[in-house]
Amino acid sequence: VRLKTFSFQVGDFTPAKFHFRKIKNQVKKADIVWIQDLGPIGALTLLYAKKYKKKTLAYIHSIEWELVPRSLSRYNPFKVITYLSTRILTKYLYNKCDLIMVPYAEVGQLFAWRGINVRKVIVPLGVDTSKFEPVIFKAPLKKALGLDPMTKVIGFCGRVAREKDLKTLFRAFIWVRKKFKNTSLVIIGKGVESITEVVKDRPNVKLIDSTDDVVPYLQAMDIFVLPSLTETSSLATMEAMSSGVAVVTTPVG
Repeated sequence: VRLKTFSFQVGDFTPAKFHFRKIKNQVKKADIVWIQDLGPIGALTLLYAKKYKKKTLAYIHSIEWELVPRSLSRYNPFKVITYLSTRILTKYLYNKCDLIMVPYAEVGQLFAWRGINVRKVIVPLGVDTSKFEPVIFKAPLKKALGLDPMTKVIGFCGRVAREKDLKTLFRAFIWVRKKFKNTSLVIIGKGVESITEVVKDRPNVKLIDSTDDVVPYLQAMDIFVLPSLTETSSLATMEAMSSGVAVVTTPVG
C-alpha cells in the first residue's frame, strides 16, 4: 500500500504523510503487525495495533536517539531537544511491542539499559554470498565505471546522510591523494544535496546515483569505507566483505 510523502526532508529522509484511515484499515485486517522503524508510518501503525489489540513485532535497524539528532545540520539549535524527545518517544513506543528483534545482543542490552523491557530475540542480518562474491580481474569493472583500470578505487555505498559523515571520507581522500596519486573515490547513493555538492565535479571523485544492483560497483572497489557516526549492523559493510573488498570503518555498531 503506497502512501504519499511530504515535500520536505529531515536529513535524507522524506517522511510519509499521516494517512490515518489507510493505516487503520490495514492494521484492523492484520493478525500480526510488524514495523521496521518509528518514522511516521511505524509509530502510527504501532499505536493503532495496540488500540485494536494486535500482536506487534519490531525489527531494530537503527538507534533512533542516535540517528535522528545526527541527521540534523551541525548548527541546528534543536539537536539536544531532538535527542531527549527522541529517547522518550522511542522508549514509550517500543515498550508497546510484544516482541523486538535485534541484529545482535548488544543492541538488545542497549535498549534494556534505556528502559525498553520488551522481550527481545536476536535475528542476525546476512548477505547472499553467492551474489556478493569476489572477482579476480577488477580492471574491466573499473573501466565500465569510466575509471583508469589501473587506479585504486576507494568506495562508499549507502544513503548520503549526515550521520554517514561522508565529508570526513572526502577530507581523508584528499589527504590520501597527496601521497598516492593513482587513487579514485566512488560514492554510490543519494540523499542530502549539501553533502553531494561538496564532492560534485571534483577530480578523481565519481558520484553514482542509487542503483538496484550494487554488486559490480563493490567488485570494482579495492577499499570500502564506512565513516558512519551510528550504525547497528551495516549490510553495506557485510556486502563489501562478501565481495572480497578491504573494509575501513568507524568503531560503531
